[in-house]
Amino acid sequence: MLTFPGEHSEYRIVLEDMIAVLSLLMTVQSVKPIELTVDGVERTGVMVVPAKVPEEGVPLVFAWHGHGGGARQAQRSFAIEKAWPEAAVIYLQGLNTPGRLTDPEGKKPGWQGNAGEMEDRDLKLFDAALAWAKKEVKVGKVFTMGHSNGGGFSYLLWMSRPNTFAAIGVSAGGFRTVEGIKPVPLIHIGGTEDPLVRYSGQSRAVGRVRTINQCEDDAKPWGDIAGAERWESKVRAPVVFVTHGGGHEYWNRSSELIVKFFKDFD
Repeated sequence: MLTFPGEHSEYRIVLEDMIAVLSLLMTVQSVKPIELTVDGVERTGVMVVPAKVPEEGVPLVFAWHGHGGGARQAQRSFAIEKAWPEAAVIYLQGLNTPGRLTDPEGKKPGWQGNAGEMEDRDLKLFDAALAWAKKEVKVGKVFTMGHSNGGGFSYLLWMSRPNTFAAIGVSAGGFRTVEGIKPVPLIHIGGTEDPLVRYSGQSRAVGRVRTINQCEDDAKPWGDIAGAERWESKVRAPVVFVTHGGGHEYWNRSSELIVKFFKDFD
């Protein structure tokens, strides 16, 4: 630290303040609005960009809200950029969509559940957003995560966009197996008291992924995290299943643990 004689101590204070401000500016993330037209429909969202972009590019995380949620709400709830300041994070806004478990009339926003539904509007949105992001920032590995309907959409992206993701994260989401899926590392977080996406169904979904990922039969504890099991994979696509005692809410440790898992594959 620079020092000055006593009569110039005010200069030292000013210099220290300037250094502090510059240091803060170097660590501040920026937020870019996303405005895309997909099949004639305006789609919106935001991308949070880290202050520093390394030569190899930044990890890019797509974060999908649940049915009835929104991009801004997901940003507040997930806050992936706080758990992983070095990553760029995209939060997109869904369109009104009939829900499988609630809202059959489709009065609330969400995401398509299967390939081919609604002319693949949301798969096309992902394609457009990824292409847009690559023009805005140098992108390294790509990840996807989401809650509930957004978690199910992350599973759909894995099935529909092979060789795209380094890993996926799902909270309280469902998964239907189709043929020809390529293994990808997965972390799935589920609550034993979930009244909408039943825990038993989530457990079966994780079992199907374990088969696809050619995992070992026996699980091992994942670090010292209570309720977390990890199955190693013959093809470097391990599966982690984190069980908590809550319901369908986005569990308060979900982002922390999803980011912890993602970092192993960045």
